Amino acid sequence: MSDIKCVAILGGRGMLGSDLTTVLTGQGCTPVVYDLPEFDLCNAQHLEQALSQADAVINCAAYTNVDGAESDQETAYRVNAEAVAQLGQLAAQKQIPVLHISTDFVFDGQGDRPYCEADPTGPLGVYGASKLKGEQRLQASGCQSCIVRVQWTYGPAGNNFIKKILERAASGQSLKVVDDQVGAPTSTLEVSQALAELLLRPEGLPQGLFHFAAAGYVSRFEVAQYLVDKKGLDVQVSPCKSHEFVCPAERPLNSRFNCEKISALLADPIKPWQIPLDEYLESL
Repeated sequence: MSDIKCVAILGGRGMLGSDLTTVLTGQGCTPVVYDLPEFDLCNAQHLEQALSQADAVINCAAYTNVDGAESDQETAYRVNAEAVAQLGQLAAQKQIPVLHISTDFVFDGQGDRPYCEADPTGPLGVYGASKLKGEQRLQASGCQSCIVRVQWTYGPAGNNFIKKILERAASGQSLKVVDDQVGAPTSTLEVSQALAELLLRPEGLPQGLFHFAAAGYVSRFEVAQYLVDKKGLDVQVSPCKSHEFVCPAERPLNSRFNCEKISALLADPIKPWQIPLDEYLESL
């Protein structure tokens, strides 16, 4: 049995943090949620307080505005890199393991195969670059750290691609969705269950980098078409290319993950993306 009982969840009211709280509670842990406005990841005193009673910390807090980061680099780096470095240093002093959430945006998306953890990174924008710097600073801090990169997440809390598509489709608007961005829509409940399993291993939290995404690969256009078909909505879905949408930040086209490394540590196989998505749609 793991001796981890009290888990500090930074960014615990967000999409992933909310599901993590539920899953960890069900595993017999006591998750303690820290989030804005009363908790600021960049505040050293707040970090000190969050770690004071914790047996482990999961950092879901991040600056995630991909386009906003291009014009607010200072905030993106302060939250995604400098605060993470500070977290690592504190955790190292207190000998508390850190489970940190990162992103597919650390890659340039130009590869023609699924990315494994050892592949060279090459972020296209400030968001991805700041998250990559956070990974590096955490690993350099000397704490026991496990970094899990996730992608295309959706869940009951927070905004996400699935919700946006369903809202637009429900209003009767025709949809134009990119067909050159490929990855896997990944349920935050599935992510949470995997994270809890890693954290509560009798052998302790594994160190290093891991990729987690639902099994299988699909384009964003195909996801939108799937949602419209599943919901029986009479809406036209048209494919287009990423360059047709002018955004401050470029998105990686290939977000496919090779998840063999994390799969070897999990009791059950990772589910195909359709299964958790169907369960999510039924819960709405």
